Amino acid sequence: MPKTVDKSFDRRANHLLRSLQLCGGCVPLHRLQFQFSDSVIQTLLDRELVQVQNTGRGFLLEIAEDF
Repeated sequence: MPKTVDKSFDRRANHLLRSLQLCGGCVPLHRLQFQFSDSVIQTLLDRELVQVQNTGRGFLLEIAEDF
């Protein structure tokens, strides 16, 4: 059973990366919190595939430059 959970989790992480690519590489973090769980976002941050940027008016989640 854990394998299906991992596959589902990986699908959601890949979906988030594709969504970021379609939005030009960055999107306001508050917009994603209702679509993706915090654990998916945190996993991508831990893998250094995305990064958070403070704009002074909010936070942007963007694809890491070296990705």
